[in-house]
Amino acid sequence: MSSSQDSHPENRTDFLECLRLIERLHRRILDIIKFRLEALGYADINSVQALLLHNIGDREMTAGELRTRGYYLGSNVSYNLKKMVSNGYIKQERSEHDLRSVRISLSQKGMAIHNLVSELFDQHLEEIGAKQLLQNEEFSQLRSQLRELESFWDQQISFY
Repeated sequence: MSSSQDSHPENRTDFLECLRLIERLHRRILDIIKFRLEALGYADINSVQALLLHNIGDREMTAGELRTRGYYLGSNVSYNLKKMVSNGYIKQERSEHDLRSVRISLSQKGMAIHNLVSELFDQHLEEIGAKQLLQNEEFSQLRSQLRELESFWDQQISFY
């Protein structure tokens, strides 16, 4: 943006509206996941945990890696991990190389939730395409722009 653009109130309005939309979209997808879980009778897992399981997928990692990769979605990782371990969604194993470190991966039950969320996303992608809301190129462009914003804010954090 040029400095002349920075001073226009509509740029600030658009910027703030984009932030609100991103936040609302995140909350909305959590609501949709919650409703799907409830419809299928899952009472021992919430939408944040289900999205966390989806993001972990078939990978194995430490809780620290989970935090640094940003999969925690602003939630309390330790609490959610503890709940998902106790409810059988996540397996824990001590690292062979560092006994202080615990590796986590999805159990069969956790993988079922991963698949449920994945199928939900596939269904939504199909419907978005059928309704011609966004095309492949537009998704790619949007992803690129959001990554640029993420990178900008990552740099801002390093200043503090």
